[in-house]
Amino acid sequence: MSQNQQTTRLLGVDTGGTFTDLVLLDGNEVRTYKLPSTPDDPSRAVLEGVRHLLGDDQGLVFHGSTVATNALLEGKGAKVALVTTAGFGDLLQIGRQNRGQLYALQPAGRTSLVPADWVVEVQERILADGTVEQELRESEIERVVMEVKATDCESAALCLLHSYANPEHEARLARALLAAGCQVSASHQVLPEYREFERASTTAVNAAVSPVMSRYLERLQAGLGKRPLRIMQSNGGAIMAGTAGSEAVRTILSGPAGGMVGAFAAARAAGCEQIITFDMGGTSTDVGLCDGRIPLTSETVIADWPVKVPMIDIHTVGAGGGSIARIDAGGALRVGPESAGADPGPVCYGQGERVTVTDANLYLGRLRPDLFLGGRMPLAVDRCRKAVEELAAPTGLSPQRLAEGIIEVAEETMAGALRVVSVAQGHDPRDFTLLPFGGAGGLHACALAEMLAMKRILIPAHPGLLSAVGLVLADVIRDYSRSVLCPGNVTQAVLAELFHPLEQQAIAEMGAEDICGDDLQLEPSLDMRYRGQSFEITVPLAGDFCRTFHERYQHLYGYRDEKRELEIVTLRLRALGRGPRPDLQHGLCGPGDFTPLVIEPLVVNGEEHLCPVYQRNALPCGAAFSGPALIVEETATHLVNPGWQVRVDDKANLLLEREDA
Repeated sequence: MSQNQQTTRLLGVDTGGTFTDLVLLDGNEVRTYKLPSTPDDPSRAVLEGVRHLLGDDQGLVFHGSTVATNALLEGKGAKVALVTTAGFGDLLQIGRQNRGQLYALQPAGRTSLVPADWVVEVQERILADGTVEQELRESEIERVVMEVKATDCESAALCLLHSYANPEHEARLARALLAAGCQVSASHQVLPEYREFERASTTAVNAAVSPVMSRYLERLQAGLGKRPLRIMQSNGGAIMAGTAGSEAVRTILSGPAGGMVGAFAAARAAGCEQIITFDMGGTSTDVGLCDGRIPLTSETVIADWPVKVPMIDIHTVGAGGGSIARIDAGGALRVGPESAGADPGPVCYGQGERVTVTDANLYLGRLRPDLFLGGRMPLAVDRCRKAVEELAAPTGLSPQRLAEGIIEVAEETMAGALRVVSVAQGHDPRDFTLLPFGGAGGLHACALAEMLAMKRILIPAHPGLLSAVGLVLADVIRDYSRSVLCPGNVTQAVLAELFHPLEQQAIAEMGAEDICGDDLQLEPSLDMRYRGQSFEITVPLAGDFCRTFHERYQHLYGYRDEKRELEIVTLRLRALGRGPRPDLQHGLCGPGDFTPLVIEPLVVNGEEHLCPVYQRNALPCGAAFSGPALIVEETATHLVNPGWQVRVDDKANLLLEREDA
């Protein structure tokens, strides 16, 4: 991190489906702000929040955005022309020939990212070892440019056969298309790895979302003026806005990645690095498991399309505070995945007409209508009560039982997501601490921990804004890769030669980010497999990496074969510039007296309890009490179920433990 970045004001801005969250770090001072998102143009809420916290002052802005994600999921990306080697025009349609609906007589087809009419085939051929079998003629380049222009597509995706081994033909085509005024995504730059379908899919996704992201960032930068802007990537690192505009595929999970970075930093500061994160926002819930480190994957699928760039391993389900409850044709209660979002929002926000999880929590007394968003957004209690009663009337259920049912259905969906990242991956959730965040996470943490037999919960500072906190804490990261497909017994000298181009590229591009010398860390790794296998394991390039591979393989699959030949498939290099490490818990403990604000009834587990309501910033370090209790703060509310003990540690974290543990 450069000296300039260390001394300036740092502002993290996370745009969610319902709220936009901001955290300003100004020296030792931490200021926060939360406001409703503006789905028609997310930059409006971002700029309003920036004006509120910075005014006319300068600052370095870190932004987590859903623009690329929404463009892909909603099919609102740019029109893309695919340019590929002759004979491979059906690459995206054929894919891997996997059938997601194996027994369906009429399975749903994959959505068309690039229609057949927008595919242009090129007469050229490069072999897997990089040798040229058929030269690319200048007349062929001219024909391709004319045909791409004739499609009237806004963006072109180039994916020629084996361009990862020899990018010459692809680079010549890219230069010609750029000169003709086309936006270009070339696979040797986006993903220089073998496997044609995944490379083509990732490149086409980048071509589809980059123009949308570029326009958004241009509007945002215009509003920010001279304030520098960095964008969160899916891998947990930040990059300059200009780079994010051209490589938007790397920002697909931008916001959730910020949450994981913030959660792991909070957990590490509390001395707890084995956590399951639970980020419940307005439209969805994101979960992940950290077993001593933030997990990365290159096997992500978004909207049925592989996106093979490194991303934090996060599982998402359509259950959030704004998830809409309904009674289906068979009389069953359904919750989500449809969300009320920011507009119109839940009924209790004053505009929505359909009951949501947030309305159910308010009906059961789990939200304080006068303290929501620090009192800046009073909730419409009577409106909520009427809507819940109307939804309950035809079911034969009491309104209270219906509200409890809404909570139970949503919690079962979220518990299923937690099992996907823990039990389904061979982890025992009882060995982990649940770390809930997001505006609604603390309301459901105890119930979910009980469902998974977890005995410990950690609620960090600023939980309703933790994704924005993670943006401020993010390192600057660039990931590089190159498929080589060479024997595993290759010498260190050969490996050093193969890595050299990646290292030079990393040094140059990180230098453009003002990160160089001792501030720059390079972390090389290898994708390896037993020769003849179809999938790889990533191991660090340190010491005896072959032995490391065997050990990791045995851990994953229960056996190893040290006599079998190994193969190095892909070289990977992570370039990293360390972000700031501020004390975000500074001065958050209360003065010593934590008398409840009020004692009021609320419903937990089907029973009504008289429950004390505590203001979090009044709780002193060392304070301890038992549930049931409600803890309120400006950006979140936390429900402590009966049978749980609460303690405030010396960093102002809330530690919840089962009393029977």
